[in-house]
Amino acid sequence: MRHLALLLALCPTLVMAETPVIAPMTNRDGWRVIDSAKPYAVLVDALKSATGDSPLRVVTEAGPTEAARKLDVILPGNRVIGVFAPQYAVRILPLSTAAMIEAPIRFYVTEDADGSATLAWKTPSHVFAPYMPEGGDELAAIAAELDAHFDAIAKVATAE
Repeated sequence: MRHLALLLALCPTLVMAETPVIAPMTNRDGWRVIDSAKPYAVLVDALKSATGDSPLRVVTEAGPTEAARKLDVILPGNRVIGVFAPQYAVRILPLSTAAMIEAPIRFYVTEDADGSATLAWKTPSHVFAPYMPEGGDELAAIAAELDAHFDAIAKVATAE
């Protein structure tokens, strides 16, 4: 054990992990995935900016990349950006109180090995599907509106 401690003391770079290879995002049921040529930080900024053309706003952000650096772990860019708006909350709540646990609905930006980034999200229709029995056609219509907003935001954010 002392030998390991000595080795680590003499070679602190051994503690620093290499950037792990992260599996690329792929399409899956209920998701949209758009590969972008934009670098990760540029796509994150473009996504935030693109919400300005919609009724939705960024309300949450989280990601392990920056926090991992404090642990001497290097992760590719990885950011979850939640968007929503009060006018949707007040329409959804009377239809299904439980459905509001899904708000905000999230976009996911991931950095790819080649330096580009990918934008992904679960479609609002998919996210709200479990609540359709109680929310009915009105909730389905709201989810479809949100789908259109998410698609529009993504189109602007990923435009070259």
